[in-house]
Amino acid sequence: MSNLEIGLWSFPVLMALIFLRVPIGLAMFGTGLLGSWIALDRWTPILAQLKGLVVDTFSNYSLSIVPLFLLMGQFATRGGMSRALFAAAEAYLGHRKGGVAMASVGACAGFGAICGSSLATAATMGQVALPELKRYGYSGALSTGCLAAGGTLGILIPPSVVLVIYAILAEQNVAKLFIAAFVPGILAAIGYMIAIAVYVRVRPGSAMPREKATTSERRRTLLAIWPVLVVFLAVIGGIYTGVFNPTEGAAVGAAGTGLIALFAGGLGWKGLRDSFSETAVSTGMIFFIVLGAAVYNAFLATTRLPQETAQWVTELGLSPWTVLVVILLTYLIFGCLMDSLSMILLTIPIFFPMIDALDFGMPKEDTALWFGILVLIVVEVGLITPPVGMNLFVINSMAPGVPIARTFAGAFPFVLTDLIRVALLVLVPGLTLGLVWLFY
Repeated sequence: MSNLEIGLWSFPVLMALIFLRVPIGLAMFGTGLLGSWIALDRWTPILAQLKGLVVDTFSNYSLSIVPLFLLMGQFATRGGMSRALFAAAEAYLGHRKGGVAMASVGACAGFGAICGSSLATAATMGQVALPELKRYGYSGALSTGCLAAGGTLGILIPPSVVLVIYAILAEQNVAKLFIAAFVPGILAAIGYMIAIAVYVRVRPGSAMPREKATTSERRRTLLAIWPVLVVFLAVIGGIYTGVFNPTEGAAVGAAGTGLIALFAGGLGWKGLRDSFSETAVSTGMIFFIVLGAAVYNAFLATTRLPQETAQWVTELGLSPWTVLVVILLTYLIFGCLMDSLSMILLTIPIFFPMIDALDFGMPKEDTALWFGILVLIVVEVGLITPPVGMNLFVINSMAPGVPIARTFAGAFPFVLTDLIRVALLVLVPGLTLGLVWLFY
C-alpha cells in the first residue's frame, strides 16, 4: 500500500473513532501516530518528530490569545455584562413584534464582542434571556432556536478563538481576519432579526408583545453597558490601529473585564479561582485538540496527501468557484457531525492548499482572508444543525419542557438566513474584504 493510499484510508478510520465517541483530539492523535508508523515502518523518527512537534505547536506565540480570550469571557459573565446587554437591547427592541427574541440576538452580538466562544455565548445568554422569553409567551421553538443561532455570533464577531486557530493554520494575520469578520458578523445579527420578524408574522401566536420602555429606562440601560463598549473599543480598536498586537489586546481585554467584574462585585476570591479553573480546563481541551490535529496533519504531510490532492484538483480544470462551492458543501455536511474547532483543525491543512492554488481574481492574501471567513460562517451553521449542533443541545438543556425536535425546528429559519448570507459573501467578496482594504 502506498503512502497516499494510507493517507486516504486514515479518514474512514478517523470518522469511525469519532462515531464511537472517542474524543476528537485523541482520535486524531492516535490515527496520526498509527498512520505514521505504517507509512514509515519504524518508531524512532516518529518519536523524534513528536518531541519537536509538541515544542513547535505550543511555543507558538499566537496560541496565547486563546486562554486570554476565554478568561475575558469568564470575567465578562461574572461582571454582569450579559444581563446589562440584554436589558439594553430589550429596552430598545422589546416592544416590537418578536422584539424580545431580537433583543436576545442583539445581546448575543454584544457579548460575542467580548467573548470568543460560541458555546459560552449561547450558555450565558440562555441563562439571561430564556426566563424573559418564557415570561412574554414566546414559543419553545422560537426561544431556543434564536438563542442557539445568536450564540454562533460568539465565534463570528471578533474576537474569535476559531479565527485565531485558522490564522495559525493558514499563516494569516489575526488582526486582518478580525476586521474581515466584522461586516459578516453584523450581517448575521441583522439576518437573524429579520428571520424573527418573519417568523412571528407567519406564526402570530409564537410571541406576545412587551410594553414599550420609557425614555429614562432606555437611558439607564444604555449607560449600564458602557463597560462592554469600553472593553470592545480598547481591544478591537487597539488592534486595528496598531497600538498593540492581538495577543496584547487579549491581555488588555482580560485585565479590563476582570477589573470591571471586580468593581461590579461579581468577582470575589471564589469567582476568580473558578474563572481561572474553567479557563484552564477549556484551554487544556482546546490545546489537546490542537496537538492531536498537529500529529495527524504531520502524518498527512508524510503521505503528501494535501499536496497531491491540491495538484489533482488543479489538473481537473474545474472552475475555482465550483471547487469553492464543493468545499463549502463539504463543510456543511461535516458540520452536522463534528464541532467547529475540530473541523477547522482537520480540514484546513487539506482544503487551504487547494484554494491557494486556484485563481479567484484577487491577491493570495485576500483569497485566504475571504476563504477563512466563509469557512467560519459555514462551520457556524454546523453549530445549529442536527444531529450534532452543539448550540442546540446547550440551549435545549436549559429549557426543560421543550422537546429537542422543537429546538431543531426553531433553528431552521436561522440556518436559512445563514445560507443566504454565505451565498451573498461568495458572490460579493468586497463585503468581507472592504474594511481590510480600508484599514490596510
